[in-house]
Amino acid sequence: MTRKPRKDERQARILEALRHTPHLRIALLAERFKVTTETIRRDLDSLSRRGLVNRAHGGAVAQPMGVQPSIFERDQATVDERTRIATRAASFISNGQVLMMDAGSTTTQLAWQLARGAETLTVITNSYPVASALSPSRCTTIVCPGEFNGREGGVFGQDTTEFLGRFHANIAFIGASGLSAGGVMDVNRQAAWVKRTMIERCEHAYLLVDHTKFDLHVLEIVAPLDALSGVVTDRAPPEPLMHALHEAGVELHIAAGADMSDIAAPHLQEKK
Repeated sequence: MTRKPRKDERQARILEALRHTPHLRIALLAERFKVTTETIRRDLDSLSRRGLVNRAHGGAVAQPMGVQPSIFERDQATVDERTRIATRAASFISNGQVLMMDAGSTTTQLAWQLARGAETLTVITNSYPVASALSPSRCTTIVCPGEFNGREGGVFGQDTTEFLGRFHANIAFIGASGLSAGGVMDVNRQAAWVKRTMIERCEHAYLLVDHTKFDLHVLEIVAPLDALSGVVTDRAPPEPLMHALHEAGVELHIAAGADMSDIAAPHLQEKK
């Protein structure tokens, strides 16, 4: 007997389906997942409250490509996946390194991971949640100046990018709203400039994204794939995206506990 997907799995699949179909009806989703229409309504209500979908008559539609939920709403979604991604990303870091970390829900998870460790690090960030998470750690935290954006919990603008330009770092950890063969994408234009600057000022740049960002096209391209050293995620991407990452020389790191059964490719080698 085929196992019914859990609520979080079902909601992730609803979001994935909305990338390819502009409108999904409740009855169709109930049939697809073998659950009641009331269960689907609760799923859509939950996704709508978190700003991930818009409710429509009899179903739901995807968010416009220029809109993103606030960081506080994103913190409530794909929590297990982001925790695994952060744990994997933390394993790349060595004592004494200088890091740059941008504002985002997954980078905040990474900051919590680093706060539990014993490493002495220097972290440069434009994110108040990242800085706050690091406060009990042995890290030296440098917070950028700039214009505060409450929805993102960080600072942005010319002051921010010029300040970042004064530093060099070993590794940049950034998030994104979408990832496709065309590159790294974000809905926030000011955030895109911060990410670009961090990539330019670091020896290695790692993108931290969960599988819901795969092949998601949003407002602005931050950088081409070959600007990245690696992508850390919770699931293998679809074959075309995986091939594009391989061609661009980007290392693909699959977090522990990820399901590799859906998609596999001969060139995928998980880094140890």
